[in-house]
Amino acid sequence: MRLSLWNCAICAALIATSAQAGQEVGDYTGLPQDLAAAATAYDLAQFKSNRPELERLLADDYTLAGSSGKNQTKAEYIADAVAPGSRTTYVAITQQVRKVWPNGAVLGGMVDAKGFNRGKAYAIRARFVDIWAKRDGRWQLIFTQVNDAP
Repeated sequence: MRLSLWNCAICAALIATSAQAGQEVGDYTGLPQDLAAAATAYDLAQFKSNRPELERLLADDYTLAGSSGKNQTKAEYIADAVAPGSRTTYVAITQQVRKVWPNGAVLGGMVDAKGFNRGKAYAIRARFVDIWAKRDGRWQLIFTQVNDAP
């Protein structure tokens, strides 16, 4: 099954050992405090379909590279993320990866997620990687790669 770009986007930055929408956000223990705050805010923005937060946390040059082989821009991703009937109901992250340097970070892992894409139920398993950059003193997500997993 190929993931739609919307399904890929749902996985994008939900870095946690497990989370349920509206109840928990990612566990960012050990990350720099400002990066952990940005990643947590991004988790919540996705769960709540919060357009202003997504606008703030995604860099203007953000790209989502999904397993369909198509790329999605910041504007395209946000339009999908806030579409009526789209929400995540369950996320579990395993095989977590965290690499941080002074002005950049890679956060990723294996994700199992369930939810609704424009009213249609979905369940996915994918490997993802998010690349964060610290620009002008604040962390923003600049790139996400998501691939189907068996």
